[in-house]
Amino acid sequence: MADVAHLVSQAREGNPRAVARLISLVEGAAPELREVMATLAPLSGSAHVIGITGSPGVGKSTSTSALVTAYRQRGKRVGVLAVDPSSPFSGGALLGDRVRMGEHASDPGVYIRSMATRGHLGGLAWSAPQAIRVLDAAGCDVVLVETVGVGQSEVEIAAQADTSVVLLAPGMGDGIQAAKAGILEIGDVFVVNKADRDGADATARELNHMLGLGEARGPGDWRPPIVKTVAARGEGTDEVVEALEKHRAWMEEHGVLAERRLKRAAQEVETIAVTALRERIADLHGDKRLGALAERVAGGSLDAYSAADELVEGLTGEK
Repeated sequence: MADVAHLVSQAREGNPRAVARLISLVEGAAPELREVMATLAPLSGSAHVIGITGSPGVGKSTSTSALVTAYRQRGKRVGVLAVDPSSPFSGGALLGDRVRMGEHASDPGVYIRSMATRGHLGGLAWSAPQAIRVLDAAGCDVVLVETVGVGQSEVEIAAQADTSVVLLAPGMGDGIQAAKAGILEIGDVFVVNKADRDGADATARELNHMLGLGEARGPGDWRPPIVKTVAARGEGTDEVVEALEKHRAWMEEHGVLAERRLKRAAQEVETIAVTALRERIADLHGDKRLGALAERVAGGSLDAYSAADELVEGLTGEK
């Protein structure tokens, strides 16, 4: 059994082993998970959680690494959750962003963790909210969450981030992809990476036009900026950081940050509750109650919806 109080204390002091252990407890849904979350709850809430998404090949990992460098130059502690596809054999992360961000590996002010989606659609691991809270409570000023980038389901990052960054690149048909995936609605900052390639200006113009066709914005509403970068050379990264800081200031001024975090908390509670109910239902396989209801449905004396209602009533004790 892990000494949760000691682990949290060590994590707060910047001990990477303690942070790693806490995230491992989260990913493994360890028995200590509830104690971990209860201990971390009053210690979190100060980090700026930034989601980074976009189609495969736009340079998410390179851009994330460039942002880490920019924030470290500003004296910020940075946590990175790189959510990768899962290995079908081990369940572990396949792409290994820690390798691609190796230049930061020896920096005590940076913590990088690859997390596997473990088959979860939407580009995020189910345990990502708790892992974000670990990094937040461990003293990270900024938490960068880089998603798989899996087409339309990548919009899930918006539910976990304070600010969502959408990356596009010229010559990849990203304009059409943006419209199809609905990422125009979730993007707070748009970045056209690989801006040294032909077509970068055209991509930015098309994106600007599509944003103009979106929802009508009032005088005080946030207008997502479009920043051109060459992340591999660090060009434009400072402008991205400035846009991110402006967005956080705008959210705090207009109460949007508190509203987003409230929605995030509600979704997290709902997910945990639904997961618990699903586990209880799974335990019913072979149970007499489920078998009896199934017989009545198969025999035509009871419909499936009424049977489900009875099952839920039996599990929760509520009608």
